[in-house]
Amino acid sequence: MLDMYRRVIRFFRARRCNLETGKCPKCGSEEVYSGVEVLPKSGPFGSNSIPISIVSIAALDNYVCTDCGYLESYIADTEKLKEIVRKWPKSNKVSQ
Repeated sequence: MLDMYRRVIRFFRARRCNLETGKCPKCGSEEVYSGVEVLPKSGPFGSNSIPISIVSIAALDNYVCTDCGYLESYIADTEKLKEIVRKWPKSNKVSQ
């Protein structure tokens, strides 16, 4: 599962289809801002994170297009991605 995730990320990065590149894939704007350095990423309120389990959270790196509001969030910690694979149910929804 983690290999598939990495392949998808490489696919989008290779095609420069995400906000990390500084250009919005939805509207084409270059008004893209990174929250990678915004703190706190974790803590008692988990303001920039998502829960993995009752005792574990994963910090998020966020990118926002301020022209259209499009948002992308990424988990940079590969150990947290592995934990998600172990603890979360897999989505059965397949996009067409």
